[in-house]
Amino acid sequence: MYATVAIKLYKIADARSAIVDFAKLQKADDSSGLSELAGLLLEQSDAPAVLSAMSSALDPASISPDTEALLAELALDANDAQRAQKYAQMALEKDPKQLGAKRVLARAYVVRGDATKAIATAREVMHDDSTRGAFELAEVLVALDRNEEAHQELERLRSTKASANEIDRRLALLAYNAGDFKEAQQRFTDIAGTGISADAALLYLADIAQRDGDTDAALAGYRRLADSSLALEARSKAASILLGRSHRSEAMLLMDDYVSDHPDSEFQARLSEARLLADHGDADGGLALLAKALERHPDHPAIEYDRAVILERAGRVKESVEVFEKLLQERPDDPVLMNALGYMLADHNLDLGRAEGLIHKALLVTPDSPAVLDSLGWVRYRQGDAKGAVPQLEHAYSLEHDSDIAAHWGEVLWASGKHQDARRVWAAAIARTPDAPLLKSTMARFLKDAS
Repeated sequence: MYATVAIKLYKIADARSAIVDFAKLQKADDSSGLSELAGLLLEQSDAPAVLSAMSSALDPASISPDTEALLAELALDANDAQRAQKYAQMALEKDPKQLGAKRVLARAYVVRGDATKAIATAREVMHDDSTRGAFELAEVLVALDRNEEAHQELERLRSTKASANEIDRRLALLAYNAGDFKEAQQRFTDIAGTGISADAALLYLADIAQRDGDTDAALAGYRRLADSSLALEARSKAASILLGRSHRSEAMLLMDDYVSDHPDSEFQARLSEARLLADHGDADGGLALLAKALERHPDHPAIEYDRAVILERAGRVKESVEVFEKLLQERPDDPVLMNALGYMLADHNLDLGRAEGLIHKALLVTPDSPAVLDSLGWVRYRQGDAKGAVPQLEHAYSLEHDSDIAAHWGEVLWASGKHQDARRVWAAAIARTPDAPLLKSTMARFLKDAS
């Protein structure tokens, strides 16, 4: 508990000390306690902080292959593929059959751009454990954006002992993430009819309806899930539709009713409400909610972070910078804060040298983060180096098909005179996320006068 509280307060040294004491109580051949601790720590902080605390607290010479596999997974979650690969290979040197380490190694190869090794390692996982590793190759192919091959692999698994329900779920997700909403809709409809994972399927069906512009069907779908296991997410999405229709009272009532029945969710629900109001043009309303939340939770970093984001959205950039600077004074090694401030400075063409310095420092902690690589590309573009920005943005998008990254990548390509490449990037991204605000506005700026 001490380690958990320390990591929540971002007191890495204190957390590390507690982990050292905890590790001394564990049996040398049993990593289950450390795995459980890592899970608790991740509930309170992000992967880079947890990795920093745990990796420096454990003696590399005495830890088990299972613990090394755990550190490898943490490194992968922290967007450090090189470090993940190192820990995974250390675990496999001690135990060549360590399944967790092999799975991390396959994904590390994906991030590092080595498709051949990623696929070969995935096949090894399937060979070593056909039950737990049945979907390994399909997962790696999806991560490599080789969707047709992933589809074929999933269909091939129907002739094996792999779960038919799991195959159907993965095929539905594959279609959805590729922007093939017609196929996804049919597959999720079939899944909802089986009653297995029905809530998740219904949520995706409502999302598809909203993307198709049928907000009535989407709203009905979200309302259907208002008391389900996905209630808070569904209510937030329903509230977003209602706010878009200027039905603010009804939207807020949806959230307030949930908090009344689930008082332990109040903190997260209030943050969601503030973001919703800001997303729909009422930044002042969102800030007012956060001010009330700060009265109950003074100086809470999550609330302050959201306040900084909404201040920037409201055009109060100077105040936003001040909040981020204050947070950085308290958490100077937090890559999320460094990247957030660095990106905002770059986006507003403010102190670009400091912006680039913050982003580079964040990359030292999380070198394969798509968000930070996107920021690096964006600050280089703002500095007038479009040529140097393109590979950073392209790499960021290969790691995560995020619509904002696509918007930036396309804009830099356009500014470089590569109009057809920009159109191709935007077209692929808008097919995946047709309702992405930044992507739509970026395309509108450049394509309205294009021949």
